[in-house]
Amino acid sequence: MTGLVTSGEKRLVVVSGRAHPELARQVGEELGCGVSPTTAYDFASSEIYVRFNESVRGADVFVIQSHTGPINKWLMEQLLMIDAAKRASAKRITAVAPFYPYARQDKKHQGREPISARLVADLFKTAGADRVMSVDLHASQEQGFFDGPVDHLWAMPVLVDYVRDHVDLDKVTMVSPDAGRIRVAEKWSRKLGGCPLAFVHKTRDITRPNVSVANRVVGDVAGRQCVLVDDMIDTGGTIAEAVKVLYNEGAESVIIAATHGILSAPAAERLSECGASEVIVTDTLPITDDKRFDNLTVLSIAPLLASAIKEVFEDGSVASLFDGVA
Repeated sequence: MTGLVTSGEKRLVVVSGRAHPELARQVGEELGCGVSPTTAYDFASSEIYVRFNESVRGADVFVIQSHTGPINKWLMEQLLMIDAAKRASAKRITAVAPFYPYARQDKKHQGREPISARLVADLFKTAGADRVMSVDLHASQEQGFFDGPVDHLWAMPVLVDYVRDHVDLDKVTMVSPDAGRIRVAEKWSRKLGGCPLAFVHKTRDITRPNVSVANRVVGDVAGRQCVLVDDMIDTGGTIAEAVKVLYNEGAESVIIAATHGILSAPAAERLSECGASEVIVTDTLPITDDKRFDNLTVLSIAPLLASAIKEVFEDGSVASLFDGVA
């Protein structure tokens, strides 16, 4: 039977939705338990059917789903898998959502809008999840949306270790794509030895999705190797414009580093042509061939997820994985 058994006869079970099975496979390999087999398919009406092919009674079940498009389908599938685990008498159920669905809808910008990220948390709870695990939430307050433990993982150690080996630390300037994410750039700066900071001032029309305008750089980037950091890249318009603004201000080179590579069209085209020397993302979301381009680097998030899952399973400390990051 699939699962990792300890001396106390606890059993860890990893199951995966269909959105990004390769990531779950890598996590299972890191844990040494593999992925428990499931059956999942769509009816002609588009309803989803799921079933666990092995018993999960009394097990610590981790349901992994990466919320790529179509997000609504994969969210529903994960909810059904959580419900199935609950009805199959799993001891504890963790919803593992490396990219949290609807994360950008975390507050009301105008009247009569939903707070969709909170609704998703309520859906996880109602389905039967005891805890939620995610990577680099778009807004820190989303940790409080779920009525239970939330393991908020940071991809920064994965990204920083790579960037450190590909830049001249004496010439690096950390750049935030907007003023709101300057704290993230500050944390990067500390990890890279206290390098200078800058941010791109931009304006956004809240009535138009995926549209913002990069205006100017606050900070000195002339002759510097700029590392432009963000939590996600969707259509790539904002980040590509920020790269151009940095070069206009005299930057020597620009590297883009982001956790979640959504890369909706025409992101691949924009990023390959914006002048960035490298675009670095993790595989919290599947990066299909049509989203790849020559200067794209994809780093594995599986070891981080596996370490966090192991800590939860063994009642250890997830926070200990990120000492010095926060």
